[in-house]
Amino acid sequence: MMLVVDHVRKSFGTVEAVRDVAFSVEAGSAFGLLGPNGAGKTTTMRMILGIYVPDGGTITWRGAPVTEHSRKRFGYLPEERGLYPQIRVRDQIVFFARLHGMHEPVARRAADAWIERLELSQYALRPCAELSKGNQQKVQVACAAAFEPELMILDEPFSGLDPVNAELLADVLRELRDRGVTMVFSSHQMWQIEELCSAVCIIANGANRIAGRIADLRAQWPTRSLRVAPASEAASAVLARIPGAHPPVRVDGAIECTVPAQTDFSAVLRELVSADSVTTFDARPPSLHDIYLHAVEVSA
Repeated sequence: MMLVVDHVRKSFGTVEAVRDVAFSVEAGSAFGLLGPNGAGKTTTMRMILGIYVPDGGTITWRGAPVTEHSRKRFGYLPEERGLYPQIRVRDQIVFFARLHGMHEPVARRAADAWIERLELSQYALRPCAELSKGNQQKVQVACAAAFEPELMILDEPFSGLDPVNAELLADVLRELRDRGVTMVFSSHQMWQIEELCSAVCIIANGANRIAGRIADLRAQWPTRSLRVAPASEAASAVLARIPGAHPPVRVDGAIECTVPAQTDFSAVLRELVSADSVTTFDARPPSLHDIYLHAVEVSA
């Protein structure tokens, strides 16, 4: 594992912001850190970056404690704006790249490449204060990525982006991941996490609720959502007889119910076909949204 967060804790006075958070991130993967507002996500990210020192637990990168030298290879996109409003876009990206050790000519080439990739060319010579919130967010992405980091920490990277620019950023993050950049990011948009990340940690009240690979979490979930169409009394009767099934309900001309994961779906389908005509039979594992809601509700 490239990044290991091992049971970290952090308090501010009497406020225990992080009580017990633990997860590990594989090299070159995108990892989602999820949770409601105030769960401790930003505090955890800032401990990874060395902005805060943990009160307990450890954080390692490449098997060793995070040092000032290793932090220079970390890119950070904060949730709040971290730009200098009166500095021009191109100069701003160059400045942040040089802070991470890039020589100026290389930094300028990198800035120009990112300006083009993020479709910011028309704003390159304008102060950041003149840009929209969404374009400022894209500048922040360029500042975090221009120096070719090994690890990127992205706190709500899609904030302020319209659907077109959100898809552009998702493409960029996929490119970075595929080039071997390790990423940890938070987002309240579950579809973005589900598309980009292979694993997640869901925290609430400063502590882990669920952590692991998304595919494993879905496979291990104890129930499945079953949808059958067309809706009929015969189909409702078949679904109602499944051991452990929730009462079936009619939704948009179909019948839906939640059933145990170990249900013999082949036997159910045979019984449905014998009872009536069937055009749709769809047994689905939970979405990440479903898993998230369950984890957060359990912690409430």
